[in-house]
Amino acid sequence: MHILMDFFFWRIHRKLLHLHERLFFFFRSCAVPYSFADRFILLVFLVWISGLEYKLLPREIYTRCVKRKGRKFKVQVAIAAAFTGIGVLMIMLFCFLRKFSSNGLTFSRKNQNSAHRSIEAFLRNYGPVQVRRYSYLEVKKMTNSFKESLGQGGFGSVYRGKLHDGCLVAVKVLNKSKANGEDFINEVATISRTSHVNIVTLLGFCFEGAKKALIYEFMPNGSLEKFVFDEIATENQLDWETYYQISLGIARGLEYLHRGCNTRILHFDIKPHNILLDADFVPKISDFGLAKICTRKDSLISMLCPRGTVGYIAPEVFSRNFGGVSHKSDVYSYGMMVLEMVGGRKNINVRADNTSEIYFPQWIYKRLEVEQLGLKRIMNEDDCVKVRKMIFMSLWCIQTAPSDRPAMSRVIEMLEGSLYSLQVPPKPFLSSPPRSPPSESSRAIISLQV
Repeated sequence: MHILMDFFFWRIHRKLLHLHERLFFFFRSCAVPYSFADRFILLVFLVWISGLEYKLLPREIYTRCVKRKGRKFKVQVAIAAAFTGIGVLMIMLFCFLRKFSSNGLTFSRKNQNSAHRSIEAFLRNYGPVQVRRYSYLEVKKMTNSFKESLGQGGFGSVYRGKLHDGCLVAVKVLNKSKANGEDFINEVATISRTSHVNIVTLLGFCFEGAKKALIYEFMPNGSLEKFVFDEIATENQLDWETYYQISLGIARGLEYLHRGCNTRILHFDIKPHNILLDADFVPKISDFGLAKICTRKDSLISMLCPRGTVGYIAPEVFSRNFGGVSHKSDVYSYGMMVLEMVGGRKNINVRADNTSEIYFPQWIYKRLEVEQLGLKRIMNEDDCVKVRKMIFMSLWCIQTAPSDRPAMSRVIEMLEGSLYSLQVPPKPFLSSPPRSPPSESSRAIISLQV
């Protein structure tokens, strides 16, 4: 009888050891990477099975084992029973978390599939896109595995690359793309159909699932931002003739977007960072991620939410009480940007010595009244004339009411025409912001007071 019981115990022990080995081999050889929590639960599960090694025995054999092994065996059984309870709870928790996680992943995967389908439908229905479509492997090769970063864009990083023919390019990888791929669609839809010396050229794009990239012509001098602000442009300051030509080139580019294309394109994010300069400092408007396309007949457009960068956004984009959103919203952003070029500083500077100097448009308007600009680097009368034309034009562009702002065609006439033919703009509704550093929300309120 004893021999039979020992044989029965030995058979169960061998079966459980075999199960141990198979589970351990499965988790080690599985291609799916398991987390620390998964491995811990596996350990608890194996210990739980070890406890069952004795629990599964018939009552007589269990009593026989207790008598033969004594107190030590009881302690082992108690520990195994405790681990059994913990194991049950852990496995239940693990199953719940797995189910919850899978639901979240399913929802995220559905969103990605929806964005993927919308982008593919756009590329299929939009017609023949005039740029080449690259694979992600080709993008990785042209950037040397994204080795040289050029900076950060609105929705991702920009890298230096080189095509097969040796042409240098800037590759923008959209790693912060909107859920529905709107920014990617905007860029391809707008720039691929444009052709203007003051609009950046899109040479190609990549779209493979979640991987999206845009390939542009390379601009050796980077963005205008590093040549505008005095604290950045200590060694890169340009003369007033160059600033004047840059402002004129940007105006021509915007006029082309508003009136020169088959469809009207509104940029909604004009600022120094989005103006690129080639080797000859010819400006190129870039970053169309927030752009809107409308027909020429549409004088006003609808928007679900404000878009743009605080400090450059037109008042009507925030509140329709100021008027409707139109191409005049780009005019406002352009005027604020040119004023920063003139002042060599942000339009809102809380570190200014005097309260009257905090808001630059207010300060420069007072200077015009006393006919003493007080600006740096004005070397001769020709510089003074160009600067005054830029200021007059900009103050017209930042009028609160959209109807009071000039169209971009009129802006070009103001810059190219005689200074003495320009009318003094009405004084905008200006107010100096508080001296404490403004938050993002307060900056939005300040921009509404212009």
